[in-house]
Amino acid sequence: MKTKLLSTLFTLFLLGFVSFSHGQQTTSDPLRFSAGVLTGYNRGFGMHANIMAHNFAPGFPFELRFGMGYTLLNPGNAADARRIFINNATNGTPEKKGRSFDIRFDFLLSKPLFGTGHSYLVLGPRFSTFRGNFVYVGGNEDFDVTSHQWGIGAGIENHFRMTSNLNLIMAIGLDHYFPSTLTGHDTSYSPDNDNINPREDNQDGDTPFTYRDADKAIRQPVFMPRAMIGVSFGL
Repeated sequence: MKTKLLSTLFTLFLLGFVSFSHGQQTTSDPLRFSAGVLTGYNRGFGMHANIMAHNFAPGFPFELRFGMGYTLLNPGNAADARRIFINNATNGTPEKKGRSFDIRFDFLLSKPLFGTGHSYLVLGPRFSTFRGNFVYVGGNEDFDVTSHQWGIGAGIENHFRMTSNLNLIMAIGLDHYFPSTLTGHDTSYSPDNDNINPREDNQDGDTPFTYRDADKAIRQPVFMPRAMIGVSFGL
C-alpha cells in the first residue's frame, strides 16, 4: 500500500515537473526530455528507471532527473532478527529475503571527466522504503521488518552516443541513508531509543535490546554503492 502511494505521489510530482518545465523553455534552447533504464549492482541486484529534463531553464547549470529504483538485497541476520523482534526461540529453519524501493531526484552537472562520451557529476536527495522478510520453516514464524529513510547520493556517469536518439550509460556512485525506525511484528526500535515493546536479551541478563542491536542485525540501507549500466533515449 505504501509503495502504491509513493508511486502515485511520484507520478503527480513528475506531471507537475513536466508542466512547470514546459513553461521554462525558449525557442533558442528548447526543453528536451529523455528516459533511461539501468540495471546492475546496488548492494544487490538493482533496476532503475528515470526521466531527465535537458535545458531546464535559460542559464540553469544542471540537468534534472527523477528516478525510481528497486533492489533485491540481504536483509540481515535471521537468528538475531528473531531474538530482537520476536522471541528467543531457536527452532525452525531460517529463510530470508529483502528489498528496497527508492525514489531519487538528481542534479547532473556536465563535466569532461574521461575524454570520451558525455560525463556528468551527479548529486541529489533520496527516499527509500526497506522490507526484510524472515521465515522460520517449522518454527511457526513469518514476519517483516520495515523502515523508511531519507538519504543523499552522489556519483559519476558517462553517456556514450550510440545513435542520434540512443545513449549507452555507465554509472557509478554511492547513496547514504540516515538512521530510521525499524519496525517488526509488534516491536519498533528508534535511533533515539524511544522504543516500543523491546525484547529482552536472555544472553545478557534480560537487558532490553536497543536500536544499536536492531540496526546491527537488520541491514537496512545505509551505504549503497552503485555500479550500473543501461540506456537512455530521447522522448
